[in-house]
Parts: sequence; structure tokens; C-alpha cells
Amino acid sequence: MTSVRSNRPTDFRAETRAGSCVVEKPFLSVIMPVHEGAAWIGATLDSLAAEPTDGLEIIVIDSSPTSATAAIVERFVHQLPLRLLQRRDLGQWQTKTNLGVELAAADHVCILPSDDLWLPGRVAAARHWLADAPEAALHLAPTAIVDRNGRRIGRWNCPLPADEVLGAEFLLERLLVQNFVSVPAPVFRRSAWLECGGLDERLWYTADWDIWAKLASTGPVTYHDEITTAFRVHGSSLTVTGSRDASEFRSQMQIVLERHLHRLPASSRRRVEPAARASISVNVLLAAASGGNLKALVRATGVVLSLGPIGMRRYLRDSRLRERTVSRLRAKLTGAF
Repeated sequence: MTSVRSNRPTDFRAETRAGSCVVEKPFLSVIMPVHEGAAWIGATLDSLAAEPTDGLEIIVIDSSPTSATAAIVERFVHQLPLRLLQRRDLGQWQTKTNLGVELAAADHVCILPSDDLWLPGRVAAARHWLADAPEAALHLAPTAIVDRNGRRIGRWNCPLPADEVLGAEFLLERLLVQNFVSVPAPVFRRSAWLECGGLDERLWYTADWDIWAKLASTGPVTYHDEITTAFRVHGSSLTVTGSRDASEFRSQMQIVLERHLHRLPASSRRRVEPAARASISVNVLLAAASGGNLKALVRATGVVLSLGPIGMRRYLRDSRLRERTVSRLRAKLTGAF
């Protein structure tokens, strides 16, 4: 048994197990923060095992209070280049992810939540992206949307041109309207993550939105129109449970908008800000509608219409509203949410 040390305070002994196929210098580190993930993590690790694993490093950081999740992970330690780090003192996924990036041995890193999936071709695509644009701080991509049973129900795109080097201003003009980046899809430079401070652990809901904006400020961004990951929608996800407190939900989104809006030139801010603030209101209203308040749908429609034709086009382009809502509706209608 090897040991991994962290300078983060801990009240528990960090228990680490490493598989026999861990490589010294991987090309990609995969960080998997997990808490009570027994329902999903087996399928997630199966999706990793279906890919070529040469050159990978997989770091699972488990904060579960029981051994159920770890027992599933341990079944894969001789099949995958895997390290399992048990840290019951690290509750938030943001904290575990930041620790994982600190520990990563590769120059490039990606995140794989324990309920999401890799799809065939993920490793080959990542190698290709890094070879074609080694200077990029952030590689973005669309993702498939699957229901709780793993059935594909949609596609989550980014409103970006493919295979072009994108500057921070171009990305922010779109990203600040709505977070259109699915966590399992991007690949990023470890050094860029550390340079911008990693995930803000105070943002329990919008930390991922914030980090994509921060990473964009550290170097070029490239968007690849290849689906190699799947984002699972289900009723117990943080996306669903976290949106039930409307005021806190709104506050989380407003923090990110206020933090990054000033980075745009004044002319861009005037175009982007109305759509961005409308998007926050629509997200809050859609969460209320999902909870049974159907009148919120009428109010959300009014918010969008108030933007006028040009503002509506910007909002609908950047918010990916149809993709986000239709997939969840499909899952609910089939009982697989």
C-alpha cells in the first residue's frame, strides 16, 4: 500500500491503494471525486476500462462514510491505472477535485464525476486534441446526455466554432450567458488550473462555470466537435437538488457573472449583460417549474421575450435552453430521471 500526502488539514488517515498498472508519467490524469457513489461508479469505471488505458492515470478521491463505494473501486485496481484515495474529511467535490489536480502526474487533466461516462474513442480523441493544440489551456467538447439507465436522450453542444483557437473575450461573451460546458468533456492544462487557483470551494453550485471562465484567461481555448463523454441526468444529482433553494441558487449564478463580467470591454458588456441576467432569472424559474410551480413557465417566457429579437437570439444561442430542458423532460416522461 502506498501513501499520498496532502497539505490539507485532515481528521482521518488518508488510505490509498494503487493498481499495478499505474504509470510514472501519464499523458492524462483523470480525477474522480466521489461521495456515496455506489449506485453509479461501477458503470463509470466500466466505461474507462473499455478504452485503451496506456498513458492514463485515474485518481479516485472518495469521501464516503462507508466502504461500499471503495469496495466497487477496488475491483478495478488490477484492470485500470487507478489510485484510490479515501478522504472522509473532504466532503465537497470541489475540494476533492482540487486535491486530485494537485496530485496529478500528467501535464493534462480531466474530471469524471462518478455518475458520468466515457464513450468509445475518448482516449484517442484526447491524444489528438493535445497533439493538434498543445498550447491550449482548455480543450472543450460537446457531450451526450443520458438518463439514469444510461440511455442516450440528447446532445449538449457548446455555441462555439470547432477547431479554432478561441480567445478569452470570445468565449466569455457566450459563456457568461450560460454555463454550456459539461464537466466530463473538457481537458485542461494542470499548470493553468494551478495558476488560476482551481475550483472556488465556496461555490457549491457554480464552481465549474467559474473555473472554465478562469481557465480561459490563462491561454487559448479550442473546441472540438466530438462527443466522447456522457452526462447523466437524474433526480438525485447536485444540479437538481441544489436548485431547490431559489435565493441561494440565484446567488451562486450572480457571483460568477459579477466576477467575470468586468473582463469584457464595455461594448461587449452592453450586449451580453441583459441576456446573462435574463438567463439567471430563467434558470431560477425553470427550477421552480420543475418543482411543480407551472406558473413559473409563463414568467420565464416573459423574461425571454423582454430581451427583444436580438437579445433573444443571443440568449437562445448561448443558453442551450432546448438541449437542457428537452433531455430532462424525456427522462421524466420515461420514468428514468
